[in-house]
Amino acid sequence: MQSGFFHYFLLAALAGALLLAAFTDLRRRQIDNWLNAAIALSAPLFWWSCGLSLWPDIALQLGIAFAAFAILAALFAVGAMGGGDVKLLAALALWIKPEWFLQLLLVMALAGGVLTLVLGAWHVMRRQRHKLAIPYGVAIAIGGLWVLGFHYLPNAAQSLQLAG
Repeated sequence: MQSGFFHYFLLAALAGALLLAAFTDLRRRQIDNWLNAAIALSAPLFWWSCGLSLWPDIALQLGIAFAAFAILAALFAVGAMGGGDVKLLAALALWIKPEWFLQLLLVMALAGGVLTLVLGAWHVMRRQRHKLAIPYGVAIAIGGLWVLGFHYLPNAAQSLQLAG
C-alpha cells in the first residue's frame, strides 16, 4: 500500500539515522540510546505506510527482532559485541523484511571484516595494537543502507515513474 511521500520520507529518515549511528560510532565508539529508540519506535509508522497486516507480517517482524536481540545480547554478554550495536541491529530488524535481514547481516559481516583489516593495519602502523576498537556501527549502517538501496529505492523509482 506504500503511501507515497510519507513512506519514502520514513526510509530517508532511517538512512539518515544509520549515517548518524555510523558517524557517532566512528567518533565516540558509541551509538546513542535515543537514536536506537527512535529507529525502533518509528517502525510501526513504516509498517503502516507499507500496509503490513498484524498477522503474519508484523508478528514476523517482531519475532525476527526478538530473535536477533536474544542472539546478539548473548554475544554482548561474552564481550563479542557492543550494546549499541545489539540495539541498532534489533531496531533495524523491525524495519527490514525478514527475507532481506540475512542479506543485511552478510553485507554487515563483509563490511565489518574489511573495517577490521583496515583499522587493524592502521593501528599496527601506528604501533597502537592494544588500542584497537572496531566501530561496528559503521558496518551495520553499510548493511542497512545496502538493503535500503537495493530493495527499497528501486521501488521508489518505479513509484515515481507511475506517478509522473
